[in-house]
Amino acid sequence: MFLAASVAILVTMVLALARALMGPSVYDRVLAVNMLGTKTVLFLAVVAFLYERPDFLDLALAYALINFIGVLAVLQFFENRHSGDASKEPEKPKAGEA
Repeated sequence: MFLAASVAILVTMVLALARALMGPSVYDRVLAVNMLGTKTVLFLAVVAFLYERPDFLDLALAYALINFIGVLAVLQFFENRHSGDASKEPEKPKAGEA
């Protein structure tokens, strides 16, 4: 049962990797990388159960947190890249201009 689950997780990881490489847009690729990270966490949890190593669950939780923060950072980067420099403040209209 757990072997079948492991194989299914590995297959979905390969499909997510293929989607990340062939995605039509940046956001599709980021979503695929996020899915790959989530499946990695799930795979670590299954391996931890199979080998009776509960310390792998700590690694899985740490990886999940890094994955989440990394995806947010990448999305923020691409959002700022498309809308201009985030450090610049918008120009204020001068007196008498609408």
